[in-house]
Amino acid sequence: MSRYGDVYENKVTREYAVVLRGTEDRNGGPMIVHLTARAGAAVVGEHVHPNLRERFTVVSGRLEAKIAGTLHRLGPGQSAVIEPGVAHDWWNPSDSEEAHVLVELEDAPGAGAGNLDRFELMIATLFSLANAGKVDRKGRPLLLQAAVMAREFADVIVFTRPPRAIQRAILSVLAPLARLLGYTAIYPEYSKPHGHVTPDAEMLVATVLAPVGAAIRVAEAA
Repeated sequence: MSRYGDVYENKVTREYAVVLRGTEDRNGGPMIVHLTARAGAAVVGEHVHPNLRERFTVVSGRLEAKIAGTLHRLGPGQSAVIEPGVAHDWWNPSDSEEAHVLVELEDAPGAGAGNLDRFELMIATLFSLANAGKVDRKGRPLLLQAAVMAREFADVIVFTRPPRAIQRAILSVLAPLARLLGYTAIYPEYSKPHGHVTPDAEMLVATVLAPVGAAIRVAEAA
């Protein structure tokens, strides 16, 4: 779905991602993205990835992350690895400085194929909805849209709030209603990259020099 130089941008959450190795050209390795977390950027909420392992390496700036309930402050050269099923959240605490971060995503051991494609489709859709003004101020889709997306993409992302039992009860009612009203989780016009650029040369070098040890690592949730 994506290749070197493709761009995904979320103007609400202030995330700007340039693909360095995409789902179409990663050659069996992890997908790698240069994420610019602009001042005040924050992901939409605490979540888990059931079938993906994620690694953040800060190249410049600062990133704060809550991983399995523990706050971590990451500076240049520091990494965090989030195993499948581990709850995490992140944000740029600065009100003036960007954070430049390498994000690596790969299938969890034993997971089936296609998870990265599905994750990327979810990101493209979520970011496009944000750019079209169809989310709240934190970047979350409005209720009925969120219901169909939560069901569709539960294989790649699950938010931790409200609790899972409550989510299942709500979705059992709202998702069918949303579909009856014409909502869908996937829109062809929202399923593509938002542009294409030449990636930053320093970030390409950083993909080679990124540390492979001494990362914060949290085991899979019980």
